[in-house]
Amino acid sequence: MGAAGKTQNMPATALPPSGESPLTDLKTCDARGMLEVHRAFRKGFDEAIGLIDGVSSGDTAHADVVAQQLMLMSTTLHAHHESEDEHLWDMLDQRAPSCAAHVGRMKAQHAQMVVHLEALNRALPAWRASASATDAAPLRAALQGVSESLATHLPDEEANIVPVIEQVVTKKEIDWFAEHGRNSTPKGQGWYMLGAIISAQPGGGRDWVKQNLPAPGRLAWRLVGAPRYAKYRAALEGRSS
Repeated sequence: MGAAGKTQNMPATALPPSGESPLTDLKTCDARGMLEVHRAFRKGFDEAIGLIDGVSSGDTAHADVVAQQLMLMSTTLHAHHESEDEHLWDMLDQRAPSCAAHVGRMKAQHAQMVVHLEALNRALPAWRASASATDAAPLRAALQGVSESLATHLPDEEANIVPVIEQVVTKKEIDWFAEHGRNSTPKGQGWYMLGAIISAQPGGGRDWVKQNLPAPGRLAWRLVGAPRYAKYRAALEGRSS
């Protein structure tokens, strides 16, 4: 991770395979969706230790709700990175070879993230069952590792990878990543993940909803999704809905 931190601000200049000239400023896709889901991951992991600390010792009912949220964040982050590892990096290697150093750094950062996520997944069941401070300690350490890794990785990817994606990846291809993310959300938790994304956007996500959800989706969110998410957040924070 040390080498990654030293080079994360290197500018990316995407070149065609021939290396003859830089690509134009014309975009082949809009990759803002990556930035939007990144905000949800930042918020979700940055608040995680506080959620754990808000669970009273032995309150396994509250711990169960918080554990569900942590598993949701872990599962969706892993799926997000898995899709990049399996589909994006080879695409960039072929279409923007001048970004090889950036791509290599992304792979290394993802590998480090897996270490922390696996530690999180190992520590979660014991704390979920006991809600004890003893079992919380390894969980808190794993979450700290995830948050620190994200603090390095996400700005690096946003500065050096996303602009290249928007010049060499097609709309159909970028839409596949969004669909993969939706399909990877655990069953029954779609509203919670959507709520996490919306609430992480500037201004609480009101403009995001208008811009990204069609009229039927906005209605469903207002009548069904938003009330469910509000109730879920109340349970997470240990307060009455």
